[in-house]
Amino acid sequence: MLRQRLNDALKTAMLSKDARSVSTVRLILAALKDRDIAARPRGLADGIPEEEILSMLQSMMKQRRESISLYEQGGRLELAQQEAEEIAIIEKFLPAQFSEAEVAEAVKTVIAEIGAQGLKDMGRTMAALKERYAGQMDFTKASATVKAQLA
Repeated sequence: MLRQRLNDALKTAMLSKDARSVSTVRLILAALKDRDIAARPRGLADGIPEEEILSMLQSMMKQRRESISLYEQGGRLELAQQEAEEIAIIEKFLPAQFSEAEVAEAVKTVIAEIGAQGLKDMGRTMAALKERYAGQMDFTKASATVKAQLA
């Protein structure tokens, strides 16, 4: 489903001559193809599952956010603007992001379900969150919430 949305978005962007969307969606599809090829030895001949695609999109957004801060520090505002435009395009393919309250509630639920007791269970908690909520939350922020609730 997500693969089809990406391909349709590329066609639409090409027809509307939206150069930024075309280049961004092509980058996404190239990264997806690389991951599909890397997954073949694991027995995933049809490509990676949707959860991994969502995770890939999250990491692409994280990379762009880091680039924006570096470009702004270096005074390269036009490149920072380009990265921000790419983030907006990538976000179109992700499900709605959780608010801070929703993240806190999800963390609380997962901690209760897996019986996490302290910081030693942080890895297990984060793994469960990533499995259930791939693409729906920023796991960097979720990590801080998990740490606070387990401490």
